[in-house]
Amino acid sequence: MFKTAPTEKGEQTRDAIFKSAMRLFRERGFDATTMRDVGADADVALGAAYYYFPSKEAIIQEYYGVVQAEHSRRVGEALATRKMDLRGRLRFALESKLDIVARDRRLLGVIFRYSGEPQHVLSCLGPATAETRRESMEVFSRAVGDERLPKDLEQLLPVALWALQMGLLILFLYDESPGQKRTRRVLEGTLDLTIRLLRLAKFPVLKPIRGKVLTLLRDNDLFPEFEIARAELREM
Repeated sequence: MFKTAPTEKGEQTRDAIFKSAMRLFRERGFDATTMRDVGADADVALGAAYYYFPSKEAIIQEYYGVVQAEHSRRVGEALATRKMDLRGRLRFALESKLDIVARDRRLLGVIFRYSGEPQHVLSCLGPATAETRRESMEVFSRAVGDERLPKDLEQLLPVALWALQMGLLILFLYDESPGQKRTRRVLEGTLDLTIRLLRLAKFPVLKPIRGKVLTLLRDNDLFPEFEIARAELREM
């Protein structure tokens, strides 16, 4: 079969379906919304809805990409237009992600629901979301910028920051304080600790420990995605 390039009308239809789905997911919840509901809300036939998105999970995968693209855009713009120290850059990278998903806390439950099922397409730790993880780690690498760090620490830090981000998102999901201020206070406190630990971690005496952590991650295939992304960037 020959695949044709997407037409402007086709892109508009796809966008309408996506926007309708996201609105219904936010209002009714992911589980309570059906693809039939999505098609009706977007004013398209059910078959058309399935043509563009074969499942609700496919819509959430699209959402992953949209969120990550917006996060990359905001961080890139801030780094290009604002003068910030390392703490300020990391703070912006972490806080802007919370800002982007602030109205989607109900959907965060769907995202983390499948974290224990690596082969599920929505697992935030599975192969289907590997590209999103690489892009997210690269955002943190850009936030670290040209900070003078030992090479091994430079490699480890974006991965650690990505893990911190995921932990904050889980807390954000459960945080019922006004404006999720509790999560944001934890973010600030964690950043203070991170900056202090970085100062200590730079000392040469800790190089063997940093090396062991890096080796442990690599030897157990827990660190390949970000390294692949960095290698690709170096080749560009």
